[in-house]
Amino acid sequence: MPSVQSSGASAGSPGAGGVLIVGGGQAAMHLASSLRELGWQAAVTIVSEELRAPYQRPPLSKAFLSGNADPATLEFRSAERYEQERITVLTGQRVTSLRAAAPGRPGEAVTEGGGRLEFGRLALATGARPRRLAVPGADLAGVCYLRDVGHALELRERLAAAERVLVVGGGFIGLEAAAAATARGKAVTVAEAADRLIGRVVAPAVSDFYAAAHRRRGVRVLLGTGVSGFEGTGPADTDGTVTGARLSDGRFVAADLVIVGIGAEPRTELAEQLGLACAGGIVVDACARTSDPAIVAAGDCAVTPHPAAADGTLVRFESFGHATDHAKVAAATLAGVPAPYDAVPWFWSDQGPLKLQIAGLAAGFDQTVLRGDPAAERFSVLYYRGGRLLAVHAVNSPRDYLAVRRALAAGQYIPPELAADAGQPLAGQPAAR
Repeated sequence: MPSVQSSGASAGSPGAGGVLIVGGGQAAMHLASSLRELGWQAAVTIVSEELRAPYQRPPLSKAFLSGNADPATLEFRSAERYEQERITVLTGQRVTSLRAAAPGRPGEAVTEGGGRLEFGRLALATGARPRRLAVPGADLAGVCYLRDVGHALELRERLAAAERVLVVGGGFIGLEAAAAATARGKAVTVAEAADRLIGRVVAPAVSDFYAAAHRRRGVRVLLGTGVSGFEGTGPADTDGTVTGARLSDGRFVAADLVIVGIGAEPRTELAEQLGLACAGGIVVDACARTSDPAIVAAGDCAVTPHPAAADGTLVRFESFGHATDHAKVAAATLAGVPAPYDAVPWFWSDQGPLKLQIAGLAAGFDQTVLRGDPAAERFSVLYYRGGRLLAVHAVNSPRDYLAVRRALAAGQYIPPELAADAGQPLAGQPAAR
């Protein structure tokens, strides 16, 4: 695994002409690689607090948790590939402070161990962290989160020994973890504080489908139910282990493993230290420039304008596709060939045999069209606003997903009456309405 331990004005420092990318996730890796593809010749350095070079995160709650992947299979690049691309990766080094570059003076990053890295251009790809559940007992052993490979390794080990699993949160991470636990024969309860699953993202028809589908597979799904505290074998500071949770309605759910998936918070501390504008993420323009146009930000840490967003609002995407596409936009800006971010948002979620594929942005929809039969676990929902096609959410329907994604990319239109006829293949019409 490529790593340079730095001390002083150090080895691995990109220097006054180079780019420093802070963060070790997918956006960081694609930003670095895209710079080389665009012909960037100066130094490119990734600095990350993780002990591993950039790796894929989506499989952590899918194949990895199910035991069908290991850390080595998650790696984006080999050490040899980074060397060939002349990309330096510094791992296990958390950046604690940043000073922006100024005319005649390089920027500087200081790491927790006292290392100093000089740079000419700066890219922030700091990602996000799991939102913590602030209730009594939340520090007990067995109360787990899932964001990085360390979390996933611990969770997979605990899952093997667990009998009763409580998942707090009915979003994608929680439901994927629930499916993995169910497949391993565990008794699983999902507690979701809202009145439906994945409610911030999907239409009620899709929420209702997933609630019914997980229940058919033996999951106890509790809606409108939060957690008020955890109980254990003793206090966390005496190695207490979770034994269950007290719910908001007073009920007690026994559990020897708790998986908390209640969302993520963008990591903006370094951006705030630099005085950059932040509002639910690091604010960037369509070309990934922050409020300091010499600094870019990409991926989960950023909020960005997007043509698909309703009323020009800034949006923060958390997806594999966004991390890749937004990183390319940031790289182009650094390379002096800026182009606005307009890639069609896309995402997928594997929950056992149920594959949800999303293309587009459904926020602000005023019409939905159901295509297919949810009872057969093969259907799609198309979203419209003012007659304009916005997005598709397709369950085990890859053709519908691909057809809508292509239509959105080409600015084409799929009439609602065509979408409603499951006997007709979806096809975009040349002129969007």
